[in-house]
Amino acid sequence: MTPEQIAELRREKYNARVLRLIKPHGDLMIVRVRPDYPLAPHKPGQYTALGLGNWEPRFPGAAEEDLQPAELSKLARRSYSISCSILDDEGQLLDRENVDWLEFYIVLVRESEKAHPPALTPRLFLLKEGDRLFLGEKITGHFTLDPVQPDDTVLFLSTGTGEAPHNYMLWDLLRRGHRGRIASACCVRYRKDLAYLSIHEELMRRYPHYLYLPLTTREAETKDHKVYIQDLITSGELETRLGQALDPKRTHVYLCGNPKMIGLPEKNRETGERVYPHPLGVIEILERRGFQTDVPAQKIKGNVHYEEYW
Repeated sequence: MTPEQIAELRREKYNARVLRLIKPHGDLMIVRVRPDYPLAPHKPGQYTALGLGNWEPRFPGAAEEDLQPAELSKLARRSYSISCSILDDEGQLLDRENVDWLEFYIVLVRESEKAHPPALTPRLFLLKEGDRLFLGEKITGHFTLDPVQPDDTVLFLSTGTGEAPHNYMLWDLLRRGHRGRIASACCVRYRKDLAYLSIHEELMRRYPHYLYLPLTTREAETKDHKVYIQDLITSGELETRLGQALDPKRTHVYLCGNPKMIGLPEKNRETGERVYPHPLGVIEILERRGFQTDVPAQKIKGNVHYEEYW
């Protein structure tokens, strides 16, 4: 494509601009995107799409694509949960009524286990502040705080960038003065992968009813005795740190991240029974203790809510 053709495609396809870009390290970024249009009303926990043209360059070292000429003028799109830094630049609780941007928490995917190489993140990681891109106008999703009552205990359990929607929901709970206990646990490989760690530590200092539990699996001091989200529950450590039992009658649990952590059961086609995956996931652990997982297809609302992020 000629530079003129690319410039015209960008004018035609893009409707937003990178307002701020933070890279905790080379494979992780927090990006704020300001659309050309007024933001649609939405709820914390929901998602929208980001996109860049197939004509854009790819991050060095990412798996190569074999695109046909007709595909070069199309957008590569992917849905991302909306994140939130919770505090503003002055360290105060963010006032989203005066915010005209959305924040996203993204990890670079260099290769994919699927048939096709990753299309979007190798392009997103070459963005700079001020660059143009596509932002979906529709914001949607069932992963919200709708069922939570003011005195309920709320647990956010995630892996990696799966904590993005949890951060936005945490901001909303703090903003509305939620009275019940709130805990967030996030499992990553290295401490450097916890891009919001300092914010969570500050929130624990300010809000006595908030607890943040970061878990790492590949640091020198943790790689030989890894603790995953599942272990945090089965060992009783989560309840000990929380200072109370996990009571299904007054607790809501939100799960986002690695499907192996979530452990969503499937229906056996022959018997119709629900079959839990292996290894043991959080859903099976909690359902054994009396929790009920959402079943959107049957319109069953429970107290374990999940977002299939990967």
